[in-house]
Amino acid sequence: MLHRAAATPIRGGRLSSNVRRQKATEACMTRYFKTGILVTTAVLVLASCATQPPVTGADPPGFFSGFLHGFLIFFTLIGSIFTDYRIYAFPNSGGWYDLGFVLGAAASLGGSAAGSR
Repeated sequence: MLHRAAATPIRGGRLSSNVRRQKATEACMTRYFKTGILVTTAVLVLASCATQPPVTGADPPGFFSGFLHGFLIFFTLIGSIFTDYRIYAFPNSGGWYDLGFVLGAAASLGGSAAGSR
């Protein structure tokens, strides 16, 4: 019997199957959320331990070199399959090279405009 005035639907003194299913779904989602938080935290902790060796070259590649390398990423990928050429310059100047590389790759591969078609 379903009582509309009650906070939880009752069928013979027990919760209905829909309510049980909803509670089971909420418990499963909570478990997945907690697992996701745990995995994300573990990845961030492990990634924070990674370091690059100091720059040894006299003039490491910077923003514009990163932009050029990012813009040519498709051709470099094909070339790296057949030769011993790397896609990403190492060592580089750090954040500026990374920014240029991402912007160049986005410009070359279409960026967000490719997904809007």
